[in-house]
Amino acid sequence: MGIQKEVSQALGDLIHRHSDKLTPADTRLLDVLMQDPVRAAMENGTAVSSRAGVHPASAVRLARRLGFAGYPEFRSFIQANLIEGGGDFENPAARMAARLVRADGNGLMASLLDSEISALQQVRNIVHDADIRAFSESLRDSRRVLVLGRGHAASLSALIALRLNRSGYVAVDLGSHMHQMAEALAALSKDDVVWLLAFRKASPLIHEVRAIAANRGATTLALTDPRAARIDPLPDHQISVSRGRAGESQSLVVPMTIANAVILDLAAIDGGRSLRALGAFKTFRATCGLTKTLL
Repeated sequence: MGIQKEVSQALGDLIHRHSDKLTPADTRLLDVLMQDPVRAAMENGTAVSSRAGVHPASAVRLARRLGFAGYPEFRSFIQANLIEGGGDFENPAARMAARLVRADGNGLMASLLDSEISALQQVRNIVHDADIRAFSESLRDSRRVLVLGRGHAASLSALIALRLNRSGYVAVDLGSHMHQMAEALAALSKDDVVWLLAFRKASPLIHEVRAIAANRGATTLALTDPRAARIDPLPDHQISVSRGRAGESQSLVVPMTIANAVILDLAAIDGGRSLRALGAFKTFRATCGLTKTLL
């Protein structure tokens, strides 16, 4: 059920309980609120009244008829349902509004930091060293690593491929080579690793690449959040962890931290391969003569 439907249902229940008290002005206000509850959660009573074409005080009177002390308390009710309604947050505007609601009164930066810290803290209880080691051992023993993330995960996919290449591993960010994806996958073998990243939902392409990897016998790793956890066939190793609760920032901090842990653990178990490659790359970059802006 979508988050806007959750808010609309909560308003609908209120209207049903107090329908005998409502005036024509109340009905016009409620029509505006029901049409766009996300916007309603962000606006004050004067703004909502203006959009409904009624007297500025009408929103206050409506709130009181619905059992609230005033419009601010009524808006807090709408906001609480927006944040805690259990919606799927498929609507980007709803996600943004829910985050702004959480930040209201506490400060935007403080709210974002609290969200990130809370999401990172829960990783301690979900992701264990053995999970990280399963990923790093697969990477260490691979001939080649193909990394794929779509949407917001694409930026992390590119970063993982970059770091693996600098650590001396052959890694390809499939997302940046869409026009050559077939060529990259055609050579896939049991000696390769496919690392999939999926947040919010796994795209059809993720499932298609996973099926090809399974058919070719390649090892598949998946780093997902719970909404995208279902990948068929199941990956050989998967880490699924929340990037934050509904209404929180749900940024890349959590999956990026896990990816960094995997690459760091890889350096600890590959007999110095990563460290030697990083040293050699630093020397090359300093002496290659390429324009510094390219590096």
